[in-house]
Amino acid sequence: MDPRPHPARGRNYARAAAILLLTLGCLYVLRPFLAAILFAAAVVISSWPLYLRLLQHMRGRRTPAALTMTLSLTLLVIIPLALVAWNLADNIAGAFEQVKAALNHGELLPPQWVRDIPLLGEQIDAYLRQLVASRDSMMELAQRLVEPARRALLAGGLMLGTGVVQLSLAAFVSFFFYRDGAALNAVIAAATRRIMGEEAEAVSGIVSQTVRGVMYGLLGTALAQGLVAALGFAIAGVPAILLLSVLVFVSSLIPLGPPVIWGGAALWLFYQGSTGWGVFMLVWGFFVISGVDNVVRPMLISRGSSLPFLLTLLGVLGGVIAFGFVGLFIGPTLLAVGYSLMSGWTHTRDPIVKQKEQL
Repeated sequence: MDPRPHPARGRNYARAAAILLLTLGCLYVLRPFLAAILFAAAVVISSWPLYLRLLQHMRGRRTPAALTMTLSLTLLVIIPLALVAWNLADNIAGAFEQVKAALNHGELLPPQWVRDIPLLGEQIDAYLRQLVASRDSMMELAQRLVEPARRALLAGGLMLGTGVVQLSLAAFVSFFFYRDGAALNAVIAAATRRIMGEEAEAVSGIVSQTVRGVMYGLLGTALAQGLVAALGFAIAGVPAILLLSVLVFVSSLIPLGPPVIWGGAALWLFYQGSTGWGVFMLVWGFFVISGVDNVVRPMLISRGSSLPFLLTLLGVLGGVIAFGFVGLFIGPTLLAVGYSLMSGWTHTRDPIVKQKEQL
């Protein structure tokens, strides 16, 4: 037997190394745009059936159909988020200036409902009044709490503004994904067949199904919570309904996020002396706004991947750290795809999901 290496095997190794280096180089070049590309891919995969219907109505004209889908994404998502980011910065600056003015003049007194708290109401009310009366203690507390809160909210507004830029770039990329999607899908399918063989079709089906399920669940639940929150804010007479509703929409992507918004609205109502409307806001938020998550999300992800709560939380936090605002969508989607593929390869997929796939 000839101990020398076979020339064909050596050429295969060299080809594989060249392809790997080329892939790493392409990823390095595309790294600044990776978040927008991944988000655009997730949006296109999720809305591909709708695009095919639109393409059929437009008699196969791909460019007008792709432009229509892109403009719809811009009008429905990007422009409202841009307006909210702009208003958020103005409202935060104005609100904190009012708080500082009230603190300087000693006009910030605890509302009547604080005294009505069972057992501890009178003690809390007395402490707050003493704190307000002591200018030095109040300013020290304000310096410790108000400024960090202002910086945190402004950082959130800056992240939202950066997200608008990322979404705009994603909309631009999605136009080409829509227009050239059939050709891209053929290339990806051929590549996966060469890498995975017979399992390529099943893997592609799992990926597209999981992406659609997660995106439908995230966006559908967020939209539903934003709408019912807007209705509750309007009934209770809470100002800045559009801003708060969009904040509910964004925070619903984070586990336990919406209660911070509607809970803050309830506290504002209590402070204004509207105790009945404050109680209404708490009840509406707990049973309706947060209850939507338990009803709408399972319905929309019924054919997708049931991602565990821990992976959902890690996907949201890790996605924001890695990709910024659009990481709210990309992180859970990537983890859901990985979880579905791993469950499929190890034959441990959820039996409920298996049963639904067979229907």
